[in-house]
Amino acid sequence: MTNLPPLNALRAFDEAGRCLTFRGAADQLVVTQGAVAQHIRGLEAHLGVTLFERHAKGLHFTPAGRSYHAQVQAAFAILRDATETLQPQADKVLISVTPTFASKWLIPNLPAFTEQHPEIDLRIIATEQVSRFHSDGIDLAVRHGNPPFGASLDAHLLFQQDIIAVAAPHIVDTVPVTHETLQTLPKIHDSHALWPRFLADLGLSDQSGRGLQLSQTALAIDAANAGQGVTLASRFLVERDIAAGHLIQITSHVMQAAGDFYLLARRASSPRAALIAVTHWILQHAGAD
Repeated sequence: MTNLPPLNALRAFDEAGRCLTFRGAADQLVVTQGAVAQHIRGLEAHLGVTLFERHAKGLHFTPAGRSYHAQVQAAFAILRDATETLQPQADKVLISVTPTFASKWLIPNLPAFTEQHPEIDLRIIATEQVSRFHSDGIDLAVRHGNPPFGASLDAHLLFQQDIIAVAAPHIVDTVPVTHETLQTLPKIHDSHALWPRFLADLGLSDQSGRGLQLSQTALAIDAANAGQGVTLASRFLVERDIAAGHLIQITSHVMQAAGDFYLLARRASSPRAALIAVTHWILQHAGAD
């Protein structure tokens, strides 16, 4: 570590390289122009390399200075990111959700959240992978499953898994459809593969052929909106489309699927105000839905 230049000299060099004037760097660092010039001279003496060519109208990098500045900038960026991860800002909340929950519930409700809490930077990780609270630095997560989720987590029920069959209005002539019609309507399948059980509950079997196979429920809902067939989804995920008239529930049957949707948060004696606000807002809107 003894051969590293002083940190203040590197900060002065970083800002001088951005502004290409000692005066501009001094304004950014809230020091005098002479102090910046002294830091740069000391840094050049320490390295044994000329970093800038001085001109009346400002500074120009030497080839060595340009290369060194790019690496110093990258090093400061790494330090900033590491510090932000270790010490999250009080007004930043990171939430992990599935892509379907993000696109069909959270994102459509975000304008209301932003209007109510413009001071909070809500950041969303939408992934099918399970994010870890400690290693990934998340504050909240929406999980599909059953408690308990762990002694270190608080769990709040958001939505029960009420599965309904929906389709675009023009797919069916009458609502509800007959059992015979439901068997033959083209089916849209997602990774949860709920159609066999849904039909079995009604004493039916699928007579529509292979059907459309998709990896995510959000894609299946989009395909239903586009008139590609009938799909199964949790009621809360399609309520907005039903209210808008884009989809209709084609049978009154509601299937209770395994696992519900929960909001999880790390248990803390004094959670941040922003985290409390986001938690309350999600619970309030889930209750309204």
